[in-house]
Amino acid sequence: MPHISTLSGIGPKRAEALAKVGIVTTADVLNHLPRDYDDRSEIRTVENMVPGTIQTIRGVLAKMPENVPVKKSGFGKVSMTLTKAALKDGTGTLELVWFNQPYLSKGFKPGQEYIFTGPVKHTYNNRIQMLSPEYEPAVDTPLGAGRIVPLYTPPAGFSQKTWRALVHQCLELSEADTRDDLPAELREAYRLCGRAEAIRNIHFPESDDMFLQARGRLVFEELFFMQLALFQIKERAAEQAGIVFDDLDHTPFVKRLPFKMTRAQEKVLTEITADMQSGTVMNRLIQGDVGSGKTAVAMTAAYLAVKNGYQAAIMAPTEVLAQQHYEAFSEIFAPMGIETVLLTGSLHAIKRKAVDEKINDGTAQMIVGTHALVQKKASYHCLGLVITDEQHRFGVNQRFTLKEKGDTPHTLVMTATPIPRTLALILYGDLDISVIDELPPGRVPIKTYALDDSFRPRIHEFIRKEAAAGRQAYIICPLIEEGESDMSSVLQYAADLRRALPNLKIAYLHGRMKPAEKQEIMEDFAANRNRVLISTTVIEVGINVPNATIMVIENAERFGLSQLHQLRGRVGRGSEQSHCILISNATAPVTKERMKVMTETTDGFVLAERDLEQRGAGDFFGTRQHGLPSFMIANLYRDMDIMKEAQEAARAFIQNNKAIPGNEKTAVYNRLAGVL
Repeated sequence: MPHISTLSGIGPKRAEALAKVGIVTTADVLNHLPRDYDDRSEIRTVENMVPGTIQTIRGVLAKMPENVPVKKSGFGKVSMTLTKAALKDGTGTLELVWFNQPYLSKGFKPGQEYIFTGPVKHTYNNRIQMLSPEYEPAVDTPLGAGRIVPLYTPPAGFSQKTWRALVHQCLELSEADTRDDLPAELREAYRLCGRAEAIRNIHFPESDDMFLQARGRLVFEELFFMQLALFQIKERAAEQAGIVFDDLDHTPFVKRLPFKMTRAQEKVLTEITADMQSGTVMNRLIQGDVGSGKTAVAMTAAYLAVKNGYQAAIMAPTEVLAQQHYEAFSEIFAPMGIETVLLTGSLHAIKRKAVDEKINDGTAQMIVGTHALVQKKASYHCLGLVITDEQHRFGVNQRFTLKEKGDTPHTLVMTATPIPRTLALILYGDLDISVIDELPPGRVPIKTYALDDSFRPRIHEFIRKEAAAGRQAYIICPLIEEGESDMSSVLQYAADLRRALPNLKIAYLHGRMKPAEKQEIMEDFAANRNRVLISTTVIEVGINVPNATIMVIENAERFGLSQLHQLRGRVGRGSEQSHCILISNATAPVTKERMKVMTETTDGFVLAERDLEQRGAGDFFGTRQHGLPSFMIANLYRDMDIMKEAQEAARAFIQNNKAIPGNEKTAVYNRLAGVL
């Protein structure tokens, strides 16, 4: 594809700026898809204008634009410049007004016909006016009017108008040689239009029907190649010889657990042991709701690895969670003569060297850590099992990097974020999936309440009473806006709460604290030296304080259902009744519905389905978290039917691709190389 510097209007500075956001070729421009569309196919006359709506009109300027300064009252200073013009079309006159765009007064030619689109309103003297309209000359094929118009999120330095023009220029240059990587057989079988036609109609649809055809084709293509990649990975893994564990008796370990395993845990262990003796590499995902006992299952698998002469490693997303795993594994493994070590980025150099030596010479049989486990200097003696906890917090590459530290070790992936099975099959198509769908007996269901600010005094009194009974509370601070400091947010909240509850010991966590500080605060809270912990969502994952019985979540409307459920799961871990209080003043119907769902069910899988339905997969795990594929156009909830077709097509392609012509087969595998 041509480089963007070959395009009209793209000089060296603009090309450099676009390159910084990953736009280098004309194909990159065309892959920057519209975020929405505006139907401007109906061009109205002045007499047919409807105030209070966005309208499109065509006409000649009866009065050329002029700038009118507006002065600030009492100061005599210009605070705004209005640019005013008037349009005539034979049925009347329409005033056009722009704000603080004085350069527009020189941008029009007398006598030329233009098309304007913008909101229309009545003026004080009952005339009509169009505010800040987009405009373009009335040519044969306008891009911004008289059609379904694409709306983009353009890169910095581009307006909607200039970006549309650039996209159109790229279409003109590339349409003739747009490569179609989908074999003709697939296009025919699934009634898909060609790629060139799809790209043209996704940007500038000729009609609603053509847009739907274009979108369907591009969604299918995207999901087909993703599924093909996952099938390829799984196929390679199935062909890969794995370590065979001979001694799979886990009875000595299970007897040391302070509880009896549930039937669901035993079922998953049976699946794991079958993998470990199959002769192929285990690649298994364990899904389980908060508190279902995934760690105990992982610990049992680690015991089997050690018992067979191998090392096991578990990678956690935070140092707090890694420390907690280290303590839990050490408590069980130490009396059995199994040495557990902790490897994190904050370890002092001398201590880090000692830990590295133990891992390298095999003295350390169980290794617990963070991303430090996959650093180049981390070298293992005989790694037989790799466990990643809270997989959605890691990129897929990190999982593979840890796995490469051994000679085809078995892999176990854990997540406490319930994922609808259909989505799990897509996200983790290279993994076999096990589900722990049963909670340990004796757990008291958490009571959840959705309240507004007016209940705050009663909430404070409730926290005070629970604290007086020796119990503890989490408070999740409001999410911060971009550019704000989570430290200032937490500190201000802590100061306010200390005034409201002066006799309670209150601690707080924020993002600017050093790992050692965070660890000390969490240890103090776990030891009940503080009654209330104010925090950002750092405590969402894995913190286990059975004595905590209250979870208060401020601005609950700003979290997804799955994240709210994760936060709620920090309480309800002991024998006492626990409570989750969602505070929100939002009145939007969708927010009220989400709060209502949270009060009605504690089933994480039900909530996950609703979250996926309401927010889509892109936001499923919250902002800027890793693990989800980045889709250009597909929506994993809305496009599930296409997903199933794409999965079917990918499976058929792998099983019977001899029917595909050689040149088209090559195109598929070339494209697939980019996905992999």
